[in-house]
Amino acid sequence: MLPEIKQTFEQLKNVQESIESLDALIDLTSAAYGLDNESGVEVGRYTRDRIERILAPDVADDVTRVRKAWDVMDLCRDHNLVTEETGLYLRILLLMARNRDFDSYLLYLEKNRLQRERFYLPKRKQFIKHGIIPALQDMLDDKLDILTISAVPGSQKTTCEKFFNSAIIGWFPDDFNLFFSHSADICRMYYDGVLDICVNTQEYTWQEIFPGLSVNRTNAKAGSFNVGKFRGFSSLQTTSVGSENAGKVRVSPNGYLLVDDMIGKLEEALNKSILDKLWNVYSVDARQRKLDGAKEIHIATRWSVHDVIGRLQRLYDGNKDVRTRFIAIPDIDEETGKSNFDYEYMGFTEDFFKDQELAMDDITYRCLYKNQPIEREGLLYHDEDLRRYLSLPDKQPDAILSICDVKGKGADFMFLPVLYQYGDDYYLDDCVCDDNADYELQYEKLTDVLVRNVVQACEFESNAGGDRVAVEVEKRVRERGGSCTITTRPTETNKETRIIVNSEWVKRRVLFRDKSLYSPKEDYGVMMNWLLCYSTVGKNEHDDVPDGLSMFRIYVDGMRPKLATVTAVYNPLRSKGVYAL
Repeated sequence: MLPEIKQTFEQLKNVQESIESLDALIDLTSAAYGLDNESGVEVGRYTRDRIERILAPDVADDVTRVRKAWDVMDLCRDHNLVTEETGLYLRILLLMARNRDFDSYLLYLEKNRLQRERFYLPKRKQFIKHGIIPALQDMLDDKLDILTISAVPGSQKTTCEKFFNSAIIGWFPDDFNLFFSHSADICRMYYDGVLDICVNTQEYTWQEIFPGLSVNRTNAKAGSFNVGKFRGFSSLQTTSVGSENAGKVRVSPNGYLLVDDMIGKLEEALNKSILDKLWNVYSVDARQRKLDGAKEIHIATRWSVHDVIGRLQRLYDGNKDVRTRFIAIPDIDEETGKSNFDYEYMGFTEDFFKDQELAMDDITYRCLYKNQPIEREGLLYHDEDLRRYLSLPDKQPDAILSICDVKGKGADFMFLPVLYQYGDDYYLDDCVCDDNADYELQYEKLTDVLVRNVVQACEFESNAGGDRVAVEVEKRVRERGGSCTITTRPTETNKETRIIVNSEWVKRRVLFRDKSLYSPKEDYGVMMNWLLCYSTVGKNEHDDVPDGLSMFRIYVDGMRPKLATVTAVYNPLRSKGVYAL
């Protein structure tokens, strides 16, 4: 913060709060924005927070406080009341909205709308929680070059993009932006939506935020309109896959390429050659419309690992020269079990997602609603291939066995399945499948599952520190009164080959719990998820589960007694050349 701003700021922070002191803070915010944007941001956010605490006292949570403050704002508006506090709040919001604070822009933009008709405020809690608003602000603050957002169908992610587009048109009126989608119909809907925000003074305050600007040229057929001075390309341009774009559309150095759902239907998502063509459309057509310095935002429902977002993830994996952020929001919060899209209005409940899941195959649901795109071609395990059970046989098992694929670095999983042997069949009844990096917690979980199931023998992979884990777990099992023979063995064969050649044995010999006996977020559900999405083509995010089961097959084969074999050989020294044993 600039010294001349900081001195006054510290003085105002320490004076007794009053209308006069808040008014002075707003004046200081305006002065700070004029001298140094970072100083303006700091003073502005502090001032806005102070006023919100007056409007909604005794509310600790920032998000809830803003929501309560707007209850007061709406109450005053509906009863034609104007207070000094509400007036100050609108002043600071308008000032920050004009200075590229996206959250303040959205709040002020819809201040005149009825509560149920607002887009942003009823969804603000979720948009902030999932990092959407912070990420878009980081784009504005030049902290990111490429942003991708994937979420469930109907979550209004494209509408959020429309509001962002309306903001950058006002903040950067000399620049031009391009919206790119799979169909002309989507482009027309997008054009209509952004244009409405900029010209509809009954619903939006866009023209109040940007008083010196107005829409001066529209072309509904081309899906473009312009604000500010005339130039070769419009403020908003839209185009679709298959259009002839050479020389027609462009993205300026400070503009945005906005790519939205390039896959239009399921048939395209299932066809690898079409996905290859769509990548070429993006990389050779859409992306080439950018001038140096332009940014990209991708909004999509994920269908395949080969879609544009999936390829961008692989392209920029480990590349620190391009600042990227990939946001993927599943249907359900894994920690709470609650919907991630429980908006105040037009949201989705947990029951809605359960009903959707019932009507879909598992892979499609995971792509669309879990944001876990899976390559359907090359899947090694299919749900219909697996044997299931509702209860263990009503007799003592021949053995209770286990293996442990220990957690390595990064996002690896610690995987330990417990299998009950009945003849040639193995019932996988319990497991640890956890990517937690806290080894103390992992030791406890491994010990618990071995003791709880009275496992008789378990082999630990000795690679990646597995021998150390085995020693620690064995000690804890003994301390808890367990009696499990724990051994270690290094894995030296090729992992991919090992997984593939042992998969048929797993399908024939291993039985898994019925789906009604586990939930997706418990370890057993996580295990089943990673087993069923392993592909023999492309890159797998996690292969610990199919690899662990292949290791189990090798382990039990090694336990079988080695039978002596007798081979007949020809002995030329004996009469008549008979075979000798």
